[in-house]
Amino acid sequence: MPDVLPTPSLVPLQMTAPKRGKAPRHFADMTPQERRDVVTELGHQPFRAKQLETHYFSHLTDNADEMTDLPAQAKSELVGALMPPLVSKIRTLEADGGATVKTLWRLFDGIKIESVLMRYPTRSTLCVSSQAGCGMACPFCATGQMGLTRNLSTAEIVEQVRQAARALAQGEIPGGATHLNNLVFMGMGEPLANYKALMGAVRQFVAPSPQGFGLSARNITVSTVGLVPAINKLAKEGLPLTLALSLHAPDDELRSQLVPINTRWTVDEALDAAYGYYDATGRRVSIEYALIKDMNDHAWRADLLGEKLNARGRGWVHVNPIPLNPTPGSIWTASDRDVEQEFVRRLRSHNIPTTIRDTRGSDIDGACGQLAAEDE
Repeated sequence: MPDVLPTPSLVPLQMTAPKRGKAPRHFADMTPQERRDVVTELGHQPFRAKQLETHYFSHLTDNADEMTDLPAQAKSELVGALMPPLVSKIRTLEADGGATVKTLWRLFDGIKIESVLMRYPTRSTLCVSSQAGCGMACPFCATGQMGLTRNLSTAEIVEQVRQAARALAQGEIPGGATHLNNLVFMGMGEPLANYKALMGAVRQFVAPSPQGFGLSARNITVSTVGLVPAINKLAKEGLPLTLALSLHAPDDELRSQLVPINTRWTVDEALDAAYGYYDATGRRVSIEYALIKDMNDHAWRADLLGEKLNARGRGWVHVNPIPLNPTPGSIWTASDRDVEQEFVRRLRSHNIPTTIRDTRGSDIDGACGQLAAEDE
C-alpha cells in the first residue's frame, strides 16, 4: 500500500456527457490464446503474437518502428490491426518536484479520464481509473458528482499502466529510470462496478512476462464503496489483492448521506463482506475514511468504528483516515488537526492500526475528477 493517495474533494460538478462508445478491440483485451488466433487469422505465424507481447508488456511499446525484430509489413499490419490508439495524453500537472504527476487522458471517443503517478524513494505507485465518471453519486467526491459516462475497457485500463510504466522506465520522472511497483484502483470510477474489465486488466498486470507486466498481486489495491456481491466474488478469484473499503462513516444514518449505495448494503453488510474477504484471502483490509469537518470526525464515531471492527475479529483491518482536500466552492473542509488527532487516538485506543494519509497533489487538483471537470 502506498503512503500517499490523492484525496477526495467536495466540489459539486455538472458535466455534459460526451457521446458514449465501445472501445475498439485491442491486443490488451485478449488472452494469450486469442492473440495467437487473431495473428494467425491475419495471415501471420503464431509466434508473432509472442513477439508482440514482448514489445507491449516487456518493452512497454506499441510503436511499430521500435519492433525491429518483425518484418516491416508484418509489424505494420499487426500493430495497425491489434493496437489501435485508445488513450492519448492531453496534459499533465506536476507536484512534489515532479515526483507526483497527474495526467488528463483523452479516450478514443473524446471522453476524458485521469491517472496519478507518484514516485517515492523506494517505490512508485499509479492511481488508476476504471470508469469515466462514476455512478455512486457520493456528494463529497468530484468524480461522483459527474455521474457515470461509461465503463472503461480492459485495454483502456491497461494502457494507463503501460504508459506510466514506460515513463518511469525511460526516466521521465525525476530520480532516474525505475519500475512501476504498485497499482491502486482509486482513480475515477467504482472498480467493482466494472468487474469484468477490472479483472481482465488485473490478470494481465500479474501475468509473468512476456504475457503480462509481472506485478505482484499483493501490490494491487482495489477500492470499493461497498458493492457486497462483487466483494464476495473478488474473494473467490484466488488473487491476494488488497481490498480497500471506502467507509467514511460507521453509522447508517450518516453513511447513507455520504455514500448512497449504503441504502442498499448497510455498514454492517459492507464490513461483513470485507471481513469475509480477509478470511478467504488472508489479506488485511484497508478502511478508507475521509475526515470531513463537523460531519464525520466526531470522537464517538471513532469509538463506534473501533467497536464494529473489533466485533469481527482482531488483526484483520487497518484504518486510513484521509484529511479532506478542500477546493474552492466546497461546502465542507478538512477536520481541524486536534480533532483529527483525537479521532486517531480513539481508534488506536481500540487497538486498531491507524495511519493518517499524507496528501500528495493537493496543489494540482489531486482528487480524481477535478482536472477532467476543469477541462470540460
